[in-house]
Amino acid sequence: MLEAMFAALSDLLTVQHLIYMVVGVVVGLSVGIFPGLGGIAGLSLLLPFIYGMDPTSALAMLIGLVAVIPTSDTFASVLMGIPGSSASQATVLDGFPMSRQGQAARALAAAFASSLFGGLLGAVILTGFVLIARPLILLFTSAELFMLSLFGLSMVGVLSGRSLAKGLGACGLGLVLGSVGGAPATGEFRMIFGTDYLYDGVPLVIVGLGLFAVPEIVDLLRRDQAISSEGGLGAGWFDGLRDWWRNLWLSLRCASLGTIIGAIPGLGGSVVDWLAYGHAMQSEKNTENFGKGDVRGVIAPESANNAKEGGGLLPTLMFGIPGSGSMAVFLGGMVLIGIEPGPSMVTTNLDVTYTIIWSLALANVIGAGLCIVLAQPIARLTTIPFPQLAPFMIAVISFAAFQATRSLADLVALLVVGVIGVFMRRFGWPRPALLIGFVLAAQSETYLYQAVQFYGWQFILRPGCLILLALILLSVWYGMRNRVDDSAQDELRADIDDLPSTGMGGLRTRLPQILFALFAGAIFVMAFADSLQHSFLGRVFPMAMAIAGFLAICLLLFQLATNGNRHGVSQDTESLNEYATDPGAGTLWAGMGWIASLVALSALVGFFAAMLVFFVVFLTVRAKTGPVKTIVLTAAAAAFVLILSDALNLRFPEGLLQAYLRLPWPFG
Repeated sequence: MLEAMFAALSDLLTVQHLIYMVVGVVVGLSVGIFPGLGGIAGLSLLLPFIYGMDPTSALAMLIGLVAVIPTSDTFASVLMGIPGSSASQATVLDGFPMSRQGQAARALAAAFASSLFGGLLGAVILTGFVLIARPLILLFTSAELFMLSLFGLSMVGVLSGRSLAKGLGACGLGLVLGSVGGAPATGEFRMIFGTDYLYDGVPLVIVGLGLFAVPEIVDLLRRDQAISSEGGLGAGWFDGLRDWWRNLWLSLRCASLGTIIGAIPGLGGSVVDWLAYGHAMQSEKNTENFGKGDVRGVIAPESANNAKEGGGLLPTLMFGIPGSGSMAVFLGGMVLIGIEPGPSMVTTNLDVTYTIIWSLALANVIGAGLCIVLAQPIARLTTIPFPQLAPFMIAVISFAAFQATRSLADLVALLVVGVIGVFMRRFGWPRPALLIGFVLAAQSETYLYQAVQFYGWQFILRPGCLILLALILLSVWYGMRNRVDDSAQDELRADIDDLPSTGMGGLRTRLPQILFALFAGAIFVMAFADSLQHSFLGRVFPMAMAIAGFLAICLLLFQLATNGNRHGVSQDTESLNEYATDPGAGTLWAGMGWIASLVALSALVGFFAAMLVFFVVFLTVRAKTGPVKTIVLTAAAAAFVLILSDALNLRFPEGLLQAYLRLPWPFG
C-alpha cells in the first residue's frame, strides 16, 4: 500500500501531469461558468482529445474538469439566479438574493471556500476508505436505496415554508412529472399523450432551468434594473471567508453527507445539494432568513456538491457503476484510455486509484484559486442594466435547454415549465419541493419495485432499512420543528393588472391562487386517469402519487377558501406584494412574452436565425441600445454560440423554413 502511495505521488507531481490537469481545470471552468451544461457536456468535449494519450495525462485532464465544475457553476447560480448545473440549484435560493443585495463577493467567497473544503474532505475520506469501501457499498441493496430516496423526499417538509399543503402538492407534481415516460417495471409509456418527445420523460435540465432561471429572468425584466440593487459587488471577500469559518461544523457535516450520497450508486448528484440545504435548515437556529440571502444557504450545498464528486468515484472505480451522469462519461473515458474499473483498482492498480484521488484534491485547490482570480471581472455582470444582459441569458438557457434532446421540443418544454415556475414563484409554492420529487421519482419507483420483488414487503424490516427509517422520522421531526415561519410578512395586496375586480378584498387576493391550485389538481386527475390504462405494476406508483397530490390540493383549497392567512397560505408568497406596488416596471407577462417569441421564431426559421432576430429586436425595442452597440452585441452572441456549438458538434433546432429550403450551416 505504501509503495502504491509513493508511486501515485511521484506521478502526481510530474510537470506533464500538472500541465494536463491545469488544462482540464480551465476547460471545466469554461463549461461550469456556462449555465446548464455541467460535467456531462464538459467531459464529452474532452473525450475525443484523450484518445491515444498516456493514461496518467488523460486522467489528469478528466479529473481536473470533474473537480472544478461544482465550483465554477457557482458563478451563474449566485450572480444570475440560473443554476449552473443540476448540483448547484440549491445555491440559487440564498446566493442570488445576496447578489441582488450587493453581497455577491461575500456569497462567492463563502461558496469557494466551502467548495474547496468539500472537495478536499471528499479526497481525504476517499484515501482512507478506498480499501474498506467495497463491503460497505455492497450493503446497499435496492431496499436501502428506496429508503434513501424517501429520506430525500422527507426534506420537502422543511422546504415548504408555512404551507405544508403547498409543499406536498409541489412534491406530488414533481413525482407525477418524473413518472412521465417508460415505467421501470414494465416499460409501458405513461402520460405521453401521443407526443414523441415525452417517451423518454422530461429532461432534468429543462425542469431545473424552467423552475429557477425563467422566473428570475422574468422578474428582473419587470424590475428593469441591474441584478445587484447596490450597483456594486460589495466589500465582502473576507466576510465570506469568515462566514465559512464560523460555520465550519455545518460545512463539515454537509461535506460528509455529500461524500456518502455521492458514493451510493444510482442516487446521483442532482439531489445532494437539496439534502444539504434541508439539513442546514433542520439543524441550524434562526432560519427565518433562509431563501432571502442567508450565507449558510450557500455554504451547505456548496460543501456537499464538491464532496459528492469524491464519493462518486468510489462505485465508479470499484465496480464500474457510475453514481451520476458525469461519472458515467468519466467511466467511458477510463475505458477509452485502457483502464478497466473493478477490483483491480484496489489491488494491482492501487497506485492509479490514489493518483486519481489526489489529483482530485489538487484540482480543487487550483480551481478554487482560479475562481477567486476570475470572480471580480465575472461578478461585474451584476452591475450591467438587466435589459442589456437579458437577451444573453435567454439565449444561454435556450442553448442549454436543447442540449437535452437537441430538438425544438426542448424549447417548448422550457417555456411550459417556465410558466409553471413563474406561477409557483408568485404564489409561494416551493419550487425545490417539485424538483426533489422530480429527481427522485424514477429511482424511487425502480428501487421500490426491485425491493418488493426480491424481499417482499418485509424489506422494511431489514436492519439497514430500519436505521434509515429512524433517520427519516428524525428528519421529518426536525423539519416540522424548524420550518421557516413567514408570519412576519405584510398583508399581501393583489396585482391590479392580473386580478379580477371582485370587490371582496380577501377573495381578490386568493382567487389567482385558487385557480392555480385547481390547475394543479387537474394535473393529478389526468395522471390518475392515465394510470387506469396500464397494468398494475405500471400504474401503482403514478396512481398513488396522483391521489396523494390531489388530497394535498384539496387541503390547500379548503385553507384558501376559509381563511388563507390563518393557515399561512395567502401570506406565503415571494413577490406578490411587489408586483402590486410596482406598476411602472411593466407587467409580469412581458418577460414571458419575449421568451415565447424566441421559441415561436425558432419554430418558424430555426434557432440560430431566430436568435439573431431576437437580439436585434430586443436590444432595439426593450433595451433601447443604439444601432452600433446592437450590432456588436448580436455579433458577439452569435460568435460565442457558433464556437460552442462547433466544439460540442451541435446541430441547432430547425424550423418550418428548413423544411422547404436547403440552407447552409448554421441556418440549416
